[in-house]
Amino acid sequence: MPLEHTGDTLLQMGGFADDEIPLSKTALLLAELAHVGRGLESYANHIKKMADEVGVRYAELLAAGAADNCETRIAATKHIISDKYGYEGDSQNYNDLRNADLIEVIDRRKGLPISLAIIVLEVGRAQGWDLKGLNFPGHFLIRYELGSQRVMCDPFDKFNILQAADLRSLIKRALGEKAELSSSFYQEASNREILLRLQNNIKYRQIETEHYDDALDTVTTMRLFAPNEYRLLLDDGVLKARLNKTDEAIQSIRDYLEVVTDPRDKYDAQVLLRTLENRL
Repeated sequence: MPLEHTGDTLLQMGGFADDEIPLSKTALLLAELAHVGRGLESYANHIKKMADEVGVRYAELLAAGAADNCETRIAATKHIISDKYGYEGDSQNYNDLRNADLIEVIDRRKGLPISLAIIVLEVGRAQGWDLKGLNFPGHFLIRYELGSQRVMCDPFDKFNILQAADLRSLIKRALGEKAELSSSFYQEASNREILLRLQNNIKYRQIETEHYDDALDTVTTMRLFAPNEYRLLLDDGVLKARLNKTDEAIQSIRDYLEVVTDPRDKYDAQVLLRTLENRL
């Protein structure tokens, strides 16, 4: 379960409007749950320091004659985050839980696309730039916007700027060779959705390794800052069923059935509910 003060703060954030949620601060609070007694100030200061340095680098590039466009903003960010501080995607140990823990990401300078994106979004928005996090299937991406210009890049791959062919390759890798690009793949992720995707990476790995108690704790934490994410009720019920907490699992599934609207999802949950009720 969450540490008391951290849990209280996350619970408060559950009532915030999305744009009121401090992205990197919340990600650090989530990471603190695995690092009891670790101070967060130095990590927040590190992100701020990088933001300040990106601003300086951007001014230097403009003074040297670079155009005021998305590519220059990406170049300034890459110079500080990737080139100077050495942040990179952990392609060797992608499923390592530390890659979704922002404290570990900062300590190791390695992470998942989503955790690196949180740092980039924080640093870029500190400049007043318009950055979007994109829930691209299988690989979270960043889009810089300036006027009518839109440029996508991949902080996991040293800020490689992505063209249509690169995006097509990513989507086929994630969804299969027959998959094609769709406008739905470019939807902006809200702050709450970004944090949920970060924690989902942890939850999935915990389930894969059959650490169901830990996965249930992760879901409980997610419900603090995303109380209206009804799909977490299903996760809660399934994990409690795995842990033989049948009565609690049944209640969670019943709560889920009260809010789910998709007929197929509702049918699957009803089947699970009947199976659990037959245990009693």
